[in-house]
Amino acid sequence: MAQAASKTCEICVSAPGSQYCLECEQYFCENCKTFHIRQKLSKNHQFQYSSDVIPEGKSKCKEHNEDVSFVCNTCNVAVCSSCVTGSHTGHAFSKLIDSISQLKEKNKKDLQRKVYETTQNLKKMEEGLKAFDVKVEEVVKTITEEGTKVKAMVDKCVAQMIALVKDQSKKEKDKLKKIIADREMDLKAGSNLDKKIYELDKKRNDGKLLQSLQKLTDDIAKLTIEPVPEFPNIQYTAKPVTDNDIKQLFGIFKISGVRTQYIGNREKELPKPKSDYEQVTKPKEEGKYLFTCDECG
Repeated sequence: MAQAASKTCEICVSAPGSQYCLECEQYFCENCKTFHIRQKLSKNHQFQYSSDVIPEGKSKCKEHNEDVSFVCNTCNVAVCSSCVTGSHTGHAFSKLIDSISQLKEKNKKDLQRKVYETTQNLKKMEEGLKAFDVKVEEVVKTITEEGTKVKAMVDKCVAQMIALVKDQSKKEKDKLKKIIADREMDLKAGSNLDKKIYELDKKRNDGKLLQSLQKLTDDIAKLTIEPVPEFPNIQYTAKPVTDNDIKQLFGIFKISGVRTQYIGNREKELPKPKSDYEQVTKPKEEGKYLFTCDECG
């Protein structure tokens, strides 16, 4: 294999080698490249500009000092031809170039699928947030309309209830916005991995690239597609007007909280803390504690 510094066509050995075949690991001029991709066996070979080629040597087998050209699927390691008939006899093998191509395709498809699903989930959450805003405004409107029917002495109560609705609904909206921000971070992480895929496409097909692709595969696997949370809801239950208690003129609103269903590495919403009785006294009464640690209590 020629070094990147020469950049001379290795086929005709005369024209500048402006193109590099990733499968053959050879430099081609434009004419030889055209002829190469017309051949049945090499029509699907991938090329890149020789100026983008990083001049690295092939990975060598540490045991036999030979170029690695296979992957031992049993041991999940790149091996040379001597390893195939030696220490890895009887194992399952595949060509290094085939394993690399499969990993590239798998990484691209997995990342595209997760990015698409996350994008769709974000759209649903944004739509849900808008719908929630509409319901909040409807409740505010209802409260305001009822407040205009009473005397000036209840105006203060109307304002207080509206402020309470907006305050509590803002808390739920903030939760949704936090979830949306987390999903956007997932998309950003996916975008960074996409850039990594592009960078690895320029690498020479060898054991190092295989290791990088395997690590990328693990990173993509860590990306999780979180389900869309249950959106909060708000409703207002009106009460009949009475003369005895002005406050009874107003109904009671209820906002359901944001419910998350994380399946990834993020923390779930913490449950309410237990009281001292639930944590210490009750277990003792039920006989759940057999011993007490003098140091820890």
